[in-house]
Amino acid sequence: MAHTSLADIMKENPDIVDRLRNSKIGMYVYPVVAPEFQNWRNEQWAWRNSAVLFDQSHHMDELIVEGPDAEKFLAYHGINSFANFGLNRAKHYVPVTPAGHVIGDHIIFREREDKFVLVGRAPTSNWLMFCASYGKWNVRIKHDPRSNSRPEGERVLRTHYRYQIQGPEAYKIFEKMNRGPIPDIKFFHVDWINIGSKKVQALRHGMSGAPGLEIWGPYEDKNYILSAILDAAKEANVDIVRCGSRAYSTNTLESGWIPSPLPGIYTGDGMLAAYREWLGADSYEASGAIGGSFVSNNIEDYYVNPFELGYDFYIGWKKDDFIGKAALEKMKTQKNRKKVTFEWNREDVLKVIASAFEQGTPYKWIDFPQPNYASSSADMVMADGKMVGMSMFNGYSFNERCVLSLGVVDADVQEGDILTMLWGEPEPTGKTSTEHHKQTEIRVRVSPTPYAAEARENYADSWRTRK
Repeated sequence: MAHTSLADIMKENPDIVDRLRNSKIGMYVYPVVAPEFQNWRNEQWAWRNSAVLFDQSHHMDELIVEGPDAEKFLAYHGINSFANFGLNRAKHYVPVTPAGHVIGDHIIFREREDKFVLVGRAPTSNWLMFCASYGKWNVRIKHDPRSNSRPEGERVLRTHYRYQIQGPEAYKIFEKMNRGPIPDIKFFHVDWINIGSKKVQALRHGMSGAPGLEIWGPYEDKNYILSAILDAAKEANVDIVRCGSRAYSTNTLESGWIPSPLPGIYTGDGMLAAYREWLGADSYEASGAIGGSFVSNNIEDYYVNPFELGYDFYIGWKKDDFIGKAALEKMKTQKNRKKVTFEWNREDVLKVIASAFEQGTPYKWIDFPQPNYASSSADMVMADGKMVGMSMFNGYSFNERCVLSLGVVDADVQEGDILTMLWGEPEPTGKTSTEHHKQTEIRVRVSPTPYAAEARENYADSWRTRK
């Protein structure tokens, strides 16, 4: 019988962990944008030392929510306070389940009193579309899903283009494009600037923790805007580097955002049971892959909460009610894990790479700059034979000359502690993105988050920098 929903799949095979760990969806792909424009080392170097151009037009969903109940709807389904969320502002929006588990996150823009634009990965978009149909809300939703991972030559169209220019010399490019100094835009505020003959919206932001602006507009203007950016960079005598999809996925390693926690929607009754009935059998949640050495028969062991990801100061405790509030109030009194950066031991990384040049079964290959072989990752981090944490997103930073990963550890683990990470999948695995290999241990040092000094010392006060 053909499955039509995630619920159908879970009825036939209740072991959802086994299904996700053996998913055959393949590598996680950042679509359309070329893998490299120069080489990924130069592209990483540029956001720290000159200027980099990110094309963010294709790998994220966009959701437009508008109508008389738009603010109430979003406030009820996210942890954030909307008290000071005026026009031309943006927020990092985080929804949780009734049990307080993180579903995902989006960047949310307020364009009008009754209109919001949200941008991010599929789990948050899917949840909000379901919630709009599940409740009685006077809202309209337009969904523009991310571009096809493998368009195979088909024409790609989006509602908006999105570019971001970052780096210490980015301001020179903006001044040339704007034909004068740009407005003093506060962090996560939006203003208008000139680009050629167009006026475009600009968000003060920085994916890798370096200074920058994100700009967007109608997709049909994309090529014109790109040409204007490159012309302005040339006029400003700035060697702007276009960033390909290989380097793009690593920018967060230096700035500390965990991009793909497993959405905590596979358990729970009531609203969550209805959601699993609503989610299609081909949805992100039904077809995605869990990677890593951590194996549990309890899917909830892969969930995270806002306290663990450093999002707790977003929580609008003064709101009358929102989904997950009661659960989060209990979590607040408990000892929660905390987010950290893991710095991988150089000799252990080289040992893993060297095994590929030896006869016999190698260790799991560490792809450079980022091993994107699963939708969500969970590698065991140990101390004295006990699991004390989970590595959730990893990659190589040419700027720091080391492999880093982001994850969570028990509250009593201290910065500077040396722990042991188990690297590689337990065999056998059904993943098509994973080769036959054996597991090994890699030493990791618990390090600051953000890891990059630029992000720690000069980034705006936010979840990236607050303790």
